[in-house]
Amino acid sequence: MKRLALKFGGTSVGTIEKIQKVAQLLKKRHKESNEIIVIISAMSGTTNELIKKSKTISKNFNSEELDVLLSAGEQISASLLTGALIELGLKARSWLGWQIPILTDKNYTFSKIIKIKTNEISNFISKKGIAVIAGFQGLSSDNRITTLGRGGSDLSAVAIAKFFKTDSCEIFTDVEGVHTTDPSMHSKAKKIDKISYEEMLEMASLGAKVMQPISVQESMINDTPIHVKSTFSGKTGTIITSEDKIDYKKVVTGITFSRNDAKLTLVGVVDKPGVAANIFEPLGKNNINIDMVIQNISSDGKETDVTFTIKREDLSKTLKLTEKNKKKLNYKKIIHDDKVSKVSIIGAGMIANPGVTYKMFRSLANEKINILAISTSEIKISVLVQEDMTRKAVKALHKTFGLD
Repeated sequence: MKRLALKFGGTSVGTIEKIQKVAQLLKKRHKESNEIIVIISAMSGTTNELIKKSKTISKNFNSEELDVLLSAGEQISASLLTGALIELGLKARSWLGWQIPILTDKNYTFSKIIKIKTNEISNFISKKGIAVIAGFQGLSSDNRITTLGRGGSDLSAVAIAKFFKTDSCEIFTDVEGVHTTDPSMHSKAKKIDKISYEEMLEMASLGAKVMQPISVQESMINDTPIHVKSTFSGKTGTIITSEDKIDYKKVVTGITFSRNDAKLTLVGVVDKPGVAANIFEPLGKNNINIDMVIQNISSDGKETDVTFTIKREDLSKTLKLTEKNKKKLNYKKIIHDDKVSKVSIIGAGMIANPGVTYKMFRSLANEKINILAISTSEIKISVLVQEDMTRKAVKALHKTFGLD
């Protein structure tokens, strides 16, 4: 007998018909003598609709009350799925985060799970019951409902797999697994059978939408392998696991892209100690994440141009903060571009294979794609390009590194 943590995303339970299909799938898995814990997301579109409602009340809706509101989506889907299971003649019951409880910190709207009580649910599934848990939510030490941030149901699943010591953690979605790139961007994208935590974390952070980065990070910390698969097909999916279980036949595992970046350049900054700190300190204090940074010093060493990238939605705030700080920074002008895109190659095989950087840059050059900025780590290289070159860049790199 195996104990399974099975998580179903919003697209998997987006309609009543889909919920009934999930119930049938669970019935089949239950018949195989498995102990089953289901983690469920809100029906697709529900959370966005609730956020929209909150904004009609206030643009600064109280965070504690926002968590109460947003957690309602998972409550609805958990109840509907449990009802569908009971209709099929199965023993089933739903639990909300506060009923278990799933204990979290008090960082409302973006809480972290501290502990999960397991006795009641363990007893229920040991007596052939199917436990349905509302994902994305927990309970603070102030006895208030919390939520885990967007994509938090994946995080719930990983934590539940850890605390309940399940034999597997399966994430069901509307795609067949993790692909070498977004299939909607490039028709020659292939499903990846196995990928390391580190590679998946990079891909998730750099634009791949299959899983949220924080969920991958949590699975890596706890060494909890994840099996990503489709709710609606019987294909094998993708296993996210430790690096020592991967056979690296390809130097590059995947190509990702993001179209929500903006580039800023401070021109003619007086070059002296503390300049970089003065530029980025007010941005950091206002929760603006900096990605790529390039500094070009003039030949006489007196001035420098500083280029950096941020998320596009932070552009207006960044410009205001930087212009407010102009006297301290002493720059000549600021220029910006919000029509840029970040394209990245990811692969643990890059560590032991020289020449990857050259291949990437030559491939882009052959397609007449100009590189605006570069950042690297051991297992990824990211470049900033003009947004209208994104598809062309992804296709070229996908072919160059043998992923077609």
